[in-house]
This record gives sequence, structure tokens and C-alpha cells, in this order.
Amino acid sequence: MIEESIETTLLSGAVKAAVKAGFHIMNIYTQEKPNEQTLEKTNAIAQKTIKEALGFSRIPILSEEGREMLYDERRNWELFWLVDPLDGSMEFLKQNNEFTVNIALMEENVCICSVVYVPFLNKIYFARHGKGAFLVENVKPEIEPALSFDTLIQSAVRLPKQISGHDYITVAVSRSHFNDDTKPFIESIKEKYHNIRVIEQGSSYKFCMLAEGKIDYYPRTSFTFEWDTAATELILKEAGGDTRIAGTTKHLTYNKEDLRNPWFECFGPYFEND
Repeated sequence: MIEESIETTLLSGAVKAAVKAGFHIMNIYTQEKPNEQTLEKTNAIAQKTIKEALGFSRIPILSEEGREMLYDERRNWELFWLVDPLDGSMEFLKQNNEFTVNIALMEENVCICSVVYVPFLNKIYFARHGKGAFLVENVKPEIEPALSFDTLIQSAVRLPKQISGHDYITVAVSRSHFNDDTKPFIESIKEKYHNIRVIEQGSSYKFCMLAEGKIDYYPRTSFTFEWDTAATELILKEAGGDTRIAGTTKHLTYNKEDLRNPWFECFGPYFEND
């Protein structure tokens, strides 16, 4: 287990990396026409920015860019960064503002700290294993962020923000990846709780809304990769929620030979799931 002071330094570096990437993402997002070429360019710039910003750590990075890396090259990594420089590609193209920057620090294939930045909303979420999940608002994208860990902590609100559940169950579905396989999961919740509300939401920001207590349940029945979930899963867990492989009590695992996730279900901190 890494020392707390080192973990703090690494988390602080991840925050700065995410905010710097957010600066470049928003610069392109607000000035160029959204298309596949723009998306590819944005992904590449955000990836390069994060890689350079985290270079001080000398810890390897696994992301979509390195998805073809041989399993034998990474299977014995004790520490690595699991990064999604732009989560919510369809949301970026549709210009609905629901995209994130996700950075997770993995130790022995378990996320020990993570950062999720929502650059359009100026919101940054972070968590440390066993130490809680937090939200800091009004963090604007900057090319040279001056955020220190102490400043971050002083401005942070512990999650979940709401102190109790709703009078109804709020179910989130993917705005861009909703399919017929999702419907039975929603129906099972409706049969049990009757009073539900279904909303559409893009990207892994759904995990953050779960962690805040704004939504209660999110089933995912289309493909995702490990970098889509590692950072946000820890934030949800540290806020009192849970993520499980669909229809089971098992949890997602990381640094597998096949980097795709199985279908999964997410439960907010006030969701009573027995």
C-alpha cells in the first residue's frame, strides 16, 4: 500500500491533469464544429495533456489509446493510471455538455483514488479508498491550474449531498446507448417500487449524480470499457453507493485480459436493494 502523503501528491496531480485536459477540450468544443475529426483531435490532445501532466509519477497509463497493449505487458503492474480523456463522445458530438475527464489510480487492480472532471459544469469529483467522495464546484478549466490539495479539501463538499432519499425512485438510462435489454431492469424496479421516474443522461456523469444522491439507479446493458467506469465507480462507492455485475452481487474487476466490462447496475446511496 502506498503512503498517504504519496497518494495525496498523486491525487493532486490527477486533479491538475484533469483540469488541464478540460481546458483543451472546452477550447475545441466552443470554437470548432463537432464531427468525428474534431472528436478524434480532442481525444488525442486531452490524452497527450494528461500523459504529460502525470509524467512526474513515472506510473504507466492504460487508456483507450493503449487498448492494443499485450496483456503480458500490463498483467503484473502494481500501480497504473486508468484514464478516459474524454468520456461521452456522443455527448460531445451532440453538444449537450454531458462529457467528463476520468482518471483513476489503480493499485493491485483496485482503484485507490480517482478524479472525474465535468469541464462544462466546472465540477470536479474526487475520492480516495476508505476516505470518502467529494465534490468541488466552480473549478474552471485552466491551462495551468493552481489548485493545491489543501485548497481542494477546503472547498469540497462530502458526498452524498442530499441527506435522504426521494419519495420516488429516479432511474437513469444512457442517453446514447439505451436499448431493449435495459427495459427488463427498469420494469423490475417499477414492479418493486411503483413510483419511479426515468431520466436520460449521458456519459459517466450518471455515476456522479448517483453519488450526489440525485438519482437512485442506473442499469447499463451495452458495452463499456474499464476506463469508462474505474474512476466513477470509486466515487459512487465512497459516497455509499454500489456497482454490481448485472443480476449478481459481484463487482467489476480491472486490468483483465479483455478490457470490456460486463453489463452492470449502479445503486445510489439511498437505494434499498436487497
